[in-house]
Amino acid sequence: MATTKTSTKKATTGAGTAAKSLSVNLSSSKSGNSGKMEDSEFHEFFVDELKDIYWAEKHLAKALPKMKKAATSSELAAAFERHAEETNTHIATLEQVFALLEEKAQAKKCDAMEGLIKESEGIIEDTDAGTMIRDAGLILAAQKVEHYEIATYGTLVVFAKNMGHNEVAELLQFTLDNEKATDVALTKVAESFVNEQAAAE
Repeated sequence: MATTKTSTKKATTGAGTAAKSLSVNLSSSKSGNSGKMEDSEFHEFFVDELKDIYWAEKHLAKALPKMKKAATSSELAAAFERHAEETNTHIATLEQVFALLEEKAQAKKCDAMEGLIKESEGIIEDTDAGTMIRDAGLILAAQKVEHYEIATYGTLVVFAKNMGHNEVAELLQFTLDNEKATDVALTKVAESFVNEQAAAE
C-alpha cells in the first residue's frame, strides 16, 4: 500500500510540473507574439522592409511637389498635392509602427523607389511643358509608384499578422487602402480627359 501512495504522489507531482511547464511555454509564446522579438530573423527582416518603405515615402514626399509643378492640368496638379499630403501621413504612420515595435524610426535606401523617382524626372525632361503627353507620362510614373507601394504594404500587413502584431497590421492596412484609393483616382484623371487629349497632340 505504501508503494501505491508513493507512486500516486509522484504521478501527481509530475502532472503538476508538466502543467506548470506548459503554462510557462504558452506565456512565453503569447508574449513573443505581442512584444519585441529581437531574436527572430523574420522580425528583423520585417523591420528592415519597414525601413526601406520609410525611405521611399520620405523621398516621394520630396518628389511629388516637383511633379505637381510640372503637371499641365489643374486636376492632375491637385491630385499630386493630395498625394503629397497623404504621403506625409504615411510617414507619420510608419513612425507609429516603429514605436509600437520598440524600434528606432530609421530609413534604409530603397533602390526601387529611387529608380521610380528618377523615371518621373526623366519624363519631365523628355516632354514639353504644357502638354497632355507630359501629364500622361506623369500619371504613368505615379501609378508605377503606387503599384510598388501597394505590393509592399500588402506584404507588410501579412507579415505583421503572422507575428501577431495586430495593431501594426491595422495601421499598415489603413495606408494600403489609401494607396489603392490614390491609384484609382489617378486612373480616373487619365481616363476622363488626359489620355484622349494626349493622343490628339
